[in-house]
Amino acid sequence: MTAPTVPRDSSLQASSGGLKAELRRTQRRRKLEAVALVAPLFLFLAVFFLAPIAAMLFRSLDNSELPSAMPRTAEVLRAWDGAGLPPEPVFATFASELAAGQKARNLAGVAKRLTYELPNMRSALFATARALPEQPDGTWQKTLTGANAVWGEPATWAVMRRAAAPFTPLYLLAAVDREMDANGNIVSVAPDRAIYVDIFIRTFWIAIVVTVVCLFLGYPLAYKLASLPPRIANLLMILVLLPFWTSILVRTGAWVVLLQREGPINETLQTLGLITEPLQLVYNRVGVYVAMVHILLPFMILPLYSVMKGISPAYVRAATSLGATPFTAFRRVYLPQTVPGIGAGGLLVFILGVGYYITPALVGGAGDQMVSYFVAFFTNQTINWGMAAALGSVLLVATLVLYWIYAKLVGVDGMKMG
Repeated sequence: MTAPTVPRDSSLQASSGGLKAELRRTQRRRKLEAVALVAPLFLFLAVFFLAPIAAMLFRSLDNSELPSAMPRTAEVLRAWDGAGLPPEPVFATFASELAAGQKARNLAGVAKRLTYELPNMRSALFATARALPEQPDGTWQKTLTGANAVWGEPATWAVMRRAAAPFTPLYLLAAVDREMDANGNIVSVAPDRAIYVDIFIRTFWIAIVVTVVCLFLGYPLAYKLASLPPRIANLLMILVLLPFWTSILVRTGAWVVLLQREGPINETLQTLGLITEPLQLVYNRVGVYVAMVHILLPFMILPLYSVMKGISPAYVRAATSLGATPFTAFRRVYLPQTVPGIGAGGLLVFILGVGYYITPALVGGAGDQMVSYFVAFFTNQTINWGMAAALGSVLLVATLVLYWIYAKLVGVDGMKMG
């Protein structure tokens, strides 16, 4: 008999190399397919999520009004040391571009930017531009000072120098009730102008209260839904999801009708003899809490329900069979397993709550408006996009910090439970 032919080492290596190459091609093809599948999602997030956030952050620092309208003036102002009044070349350059801007009618942005720090600068700038002669009366410093006394004040030129920079902390400082003095130091604003820190505190307080109330209302409801038979639980879940099919504006308007002094709630309480006079339930903080809890409650129930549905009832039964009371079994066995749902639901409701605008604007009073109301005010009415972006940026940073704290706490608790 002829002995079987044994493949040579080179043939084995070639076969192995071909298999490895084919495996690499297959893996590469699968990666490309996965990238192609998620590429639309990444593109959507980049265009509609990341890009607006980046634009908002840029707007909060943008200081392009004076450099774009008066580039040479901005250049000489940045080269000036900022002590006292600027030298004559700065006055001459400013006068030249002021006259050119008056003819081109592009001084509105400069006037608006300067008015943020000096209230009368708009009228002073346009009055000086209209009265500016073609030739100076001696020096341009004397001519400008004669046209308006503000050009002879060092504080005016300190503001001009800050406005000449391409970026500014003006809006971010104003968003936390701070400003820069004539020497460039960061100081607190006057007490009658310090409003934004209180608004941020109010915003976070309302969001915290709404989150806590949603947790206390949503936890037992989610527990009941998770313990019911699927047929009944699905029917009740439809009722939980029903508010998602109704506009927020419609729901908020409905609460205005229900909570007003002549509304059904006050009439029912008076009919039952619980009150003698109608209660003020709308256009105050009570109305804000009621309407926001009603709108945000499903966002608390759904994460809790998804977590509770995966918890086996055998754990609690085992604890009670070992001598634990029902409350002890719930507190030490069931409740710790629902912490991820509590954290997810609480974080979701809180983040949605801090950004609410329509509900506080319609149901709340003047002292119940949140940060989003002032963002809309600066965007739509005063057209101060820098201030609107600064308020949004501070709110974003504060929310990210709170999320980081939450992630740290949940991570620590998770390690302890593990």
